[in-house]
Amino acid sequence: MQIIIVKENEKGQRLDKLLSKYMNKAPKSFLYKMLRKKNITLNGARAEGSELLMCGDEIRLYLADETIEKFRESVQVALVEMEPDIIFEDDNFLFINKPEGILSQKAKDADISMVEILISYLVKKGELTQKQLESFRPSVCNRLDRNTTGLLAAGKTLSALQMLSQLFKERALEKYYLCLVKGEMQAATLEGYLSKDKRTNMVTVRTKPVSPEDLPICTSYQPLTSNGTLTLLKVKLITGRTHQIRAHLSSAGHPIIGDPKYGDRRINHYYHNMYQISSQLLHSYELCFPELDGTFSYLSGKGFVAPLPESFLRLMRGEGLIWRHGIPEA
Repeated sequence: MQIIIVKENEKGQRLDKLLSKYMNKAPKSFLYKMLRKKNITLNGARAEGSELLMCGDEIRLYLADETIEKFRESVQVALVEMEPDIIFEDDNFLFINKPEGILSQKAKDADISMVEILISYLVKKGELTQKQLESFRPSVCNRLDRNTTGLLAAGKTLSALQMLSQLFKERALEKYYLCLVKGEMQAATLEGYLSKDKRTNMVTVRTKPVSPEDLPICTSYQPLTSNGTLTLLKVKLITGRTHQIRAHLSSAGHPIIGDPKYGDRRINHYYHNMYQISSQLLHSYELCFPELDGTFSYLSGKGFVAPLPESFLRLMRGEGLIWRHGIPEA
């Protein structure tokens, strides 16, 4: 027999989810059978698996140690040396400024993403152990394209992760991006429909849907500064679809500088030669929280800002684009 005492980072999840992490090779059918037969109990009573766990709950596994070990595979997380660029950190959250060229979350096992960088940082700080990673892994809650820079929100505890995920799902967080685009623009709100080609991983913006899979999109923006050739836009992402900002602005005739998929090749070639720009100048700049109740009310109305990367600043300085809130005038 083995006993699991639910810890702070494990509370708030379903019993069956925790059991699937603890015995990560066990079929769900086996776990539910053990629950029905009371070979697995919660606080001394029969459980169905859907119960939400609280800190201090006692789970008893009336199983042979050999059986438990047969269904357990210890997964060691390989630590990476890269340190995250931290905007804000407390006991619950980490807000990170993601650099260009790093995935938000890995697509395949060999990838190193911001999640691995986050976990490595917490392990090296002593806030997390490999043992704790068996039942809970901190993670980022929003995704940015590999070459889009800027603000990522991460939960260090399960409750923080769940809260952030819910806010993103409900679109309760206000998300603002900065981007440099071709031409001069006026403030506007664009609407349309996004059609995704899974084979090419590219999207097309349409004025009307042509299939049930086409999704409505809405992108609002205002210019911050312009030199007549380029405009720095502050974009409010009202819906959050794949490549939405990049494709929407391109469809309006104002592609983002450096964008290899939706950009202007001739213009991209020019700025690559002049300023070594090799990817889209799109930056997740600001996250603003709504009014919150309870444990995380201290974030109510707060905003977090990620400074622009050097590639952005280098081009703006060179082209005489001055934005007093973030760009040095020199």
